[in-house]
Amino acid sequence: MPEIQPTIVERGEQLYAFIRGSVRMDAFAAIADRLPELIDWLTGRGAEFAGPPFFRFNSIDMDAESEVEAGIPVVSMPEPEGDIGIAVLPAGRYVTVTHVGHPDQLFGVIQAVREWAEREGMEWDMTVVDGVERWAGRLESYLTDPRVEPDMSKWEVELAFRLAD
Repeated sequence: MPEIQPTIVERGEQLYAFIRGSVRMDAFAAIADRLPELIDWLTGRGAEFAGPPFFRFNSIDMDAESEVEAGIPVVSMPEPEGDIGIAVLPAGRYVTVTHVGHPDQLFGVIQAVREWAEREGMEWDMTVVDGVERWAGRLESYLTDPRVEPDMSKWEVELAFRLAD
């Protein structure tokens, strides 16, 4: 298990633009590869970014398809069109941890965070329905710009899991 140092932070609501997809985890590139399209669309409309790009996991089914959004926090949003939507990340308390390394290592980090939270008596803002996890707020934010650092083993990724109120 990787060594982790989780932090609990209070976050306000955050407006964001997204492209949503239903993907199997072994075919995650189908949604991940749409981030540049979203960035280009927002940039072309003069939208001001309010943070790093992220993936929001609305539902997770490791044996089938999960509902995932490729998102960008924005200050204000142009009128959505086509596959591009707008939503608000919920305010609340989040457990966060930053991982430095290849994104393939995130499964181990996520497991370590879950075990830590269980030991600490934390309760997620998540329900399980028919074996599928439905999250109010579960994010992977990519703090490293791949155009600046193409070596994925040096990337910084912040995981954030919303706690139940």
